[in-house]
Amino acid sequence: MFNLEIVTLKESDTLNFASEELKKYLERIDSEKDIIIRRGNKYEFDKENIIYLGTIDQFNLEELKVEDPRFDDGIYIRINSGKGIIAGTNDRSVLLGVYRFLKEIGCRWIRPGIDGEIIPKKDISLVNANVVEKASYRHRGICIEGAVSYENVYDIIDWSAKVGFNSYFIQFREGYTFFDRWYSHVNNPFKEKESFSVEKAREFVRSLEKEIKRRGLLYHAVGHGWTCEPFGIPGLGWDVYDGEVPEDYIKYTAEINGKRGLWEGIPLNTNLCYSNPEVRRIVTDSIVEYLERYPYIDVLHFWLADGTNNQCECEECRKTLPSDFYVMMLNELDKKLTSKGIDTKIVFLLYVDLLWPPEKERIENPDRFIMMFAPITRSYSDTFKSTDDSVKIPEYKRNKLIFPKNIEENIAFLKEWQKIFDGDSFDFDYHLMWAHYADPGYMDITRVIYEDIRNLRTIGLNGLISCQIQRMFFPTGLPMYVMASTLWNDNINLEDIINEYLKDSFGPDGTLVKEYLTKLSLLFEPPILRKERPPSPEFSENFTKIREVLIEFEPVIKRNLSLESSAISKSWLYLDYHRKIVDRLSLILESIFKGNTSSTAKVWEELKLMLQKEEDVLQPVFDLFEFISVFERMIKLTSS
Repeated sequence: MFNLEIVTLKESDTLNFASEELKKYLERIDSEKDIIIRRGNKYEFDKENIIYLGTIDQFNLEELKVEDPRFDDGIYIRINSGKGIIAGTNDRSVLLGVYRFLKEIGCRWIRPGIDGEIIPKKDISLVNANVVEKASYRHRGICIEGAVSYENVYDIIDWSAKVGFNSYFIQFREGYTFFDRWYSHVNNPFKEKESFSVEKAREFVRSLEKEIKRRGLLYHAVGHGWTCEPFGIPGLGWDVYDGEVPEDYIKYTAEINGKRGLWEGIPLNTNLCYSNPEVRRIVTDSIVEYLERYPYIDVLHFWLADGTNNQCECEECRKTLPSDFYVMMLNELDKKLTSKGIDTKIVFLLYVDLLWPPEKERIENPDRFIMMFAPITRSYSDTFKSTDDSVKIPEYKRNKLIFPKNIEENIAFLKEWQKIFDGDSFDFDYHLMWAHYADPGYMDITRVIYEDIRNLRTIGLNGLISCQIQRMFFPTGLPMYVMASTLWNDNINLEDIINEYLKDSFGPDGTLVKEYLTKLSLLFEPPILRKERPPSPEFSENFTKIREVLIEFEPVIKRNLSLESSAISKSWLYLDYHRKIVDRLSLILESIFKGNTSSTAKVWEELKLMLQKEEDVLQPVFDLFEFISVFERMIKLTSS
């Protein structure tokens, strides 16, 4: 029997994992081969039947040098007749190189989980692959949101590396709210609420952190909670706090309308009296203590409170912009971390009040920090673009702010910050949090994602962390696949990657799926559903056309449901469920836009009932909690 050796030139958890993954998939590709893994000391180019894994320094690959080997990814693959090398700029890049090699020889991961894998059968002694590439962007990550089980998060972490993402972000200290939504089965009365606790969420996070680190992914952590957790008040989510609020905490909270205390009863949304040096000390000391406890965090996010127009109005705070106090804290934090020998990167954000840059303060050690642009109020019917300086940001008016919606206004704020900070930065965006629900075909939001990523460099940002629901693969995972592919190579052609993905996911009829989903996206007209453009008098007739499209395409779906490939047949099964949902949505929206709102509630309840009873079938790819939450808001908003 032909013997293939996988030789790792470096001992590390990630290189060991990379060699195990390569062995696992090659054995599935070619069951006739005997594959072993061993540790080696050097690369011997003339050896037969060996694939070497290692970092570029072990192969003297000068052409793949990058600015920051810890953060920047590059891969070097030279496999001829089943032997050669797979190298990367760091351990994580070697793993990414393994997956890229497997893709080059026919493997596909069209969605997370085993039923998203397409593994070819071939003689691996005959395979060849030659790739030398650096990622277009440094920051390529996913941030936890929505409702999730442990398995959902494990699967998305596992999938993300296979398609080229390099980081994962678990918000809060324990991500409790996201797990609790699933295990409590919010929005599904047909499922019995499961017992779930903060302790269990922490157990999940510790286990998932190991999976993140095993893959060498950059681990982003926390973000929310620094304005309450350091004072003993839990910040687990956006719920009203029903516990006792200590008096010695209230004195530190923002004074608004002459009163201090929890803002609207929600700790996470409660800002503090940042002019108070004691407040700044407590917060920054807490961050230092946290990083001493969890030194494996690569990037820690330090955010202020969520919510808007909730900044302190006391006499001292009114003298200074919130961003000035924020930068004060960033500088104080940097000094404390430096004195402790902690080199963790700290993310600061441009978000709501903090979109307005500081007037006086400046970041003293830019190398410590990464700037995060979080344009949460932006439009997703337009894309990033270079703008001139004619768009000016408005004057800061404490607690009377109106936040920017169009792209030009949002970028104007970014440009003002870039005048005073020229360090590392990325876009933290929400394409797949809410905006995609106005586009059931996913073709329009896919285009927006593609164009936004292509223009990140133009607006001075070095990547994207996508704040989004995790079960984002219904009817397809096209938006996520395009996101991963474009972040890795921003020169790819959109049509090429769409065609590739839909063919892989649906087989020979992938071209018909593309035409079908494109029609749906055009007919739903997402900008109208987002209330960013008024409907034409003829818009309500689109919904009849949508149902005609569904009827016309149904036979194509039915004939593909029994395909031999389980991954591809599952894609068609999901598309069949999607067809039924779109049919109901078209009736709901038609009744709203024609003014026949009496039938809206009835059809909506019918749709919810169907989805709640069928949730287990769609659970890995479809977030029922978020779907119901968003559409109930959308229906209410659209009908008003």
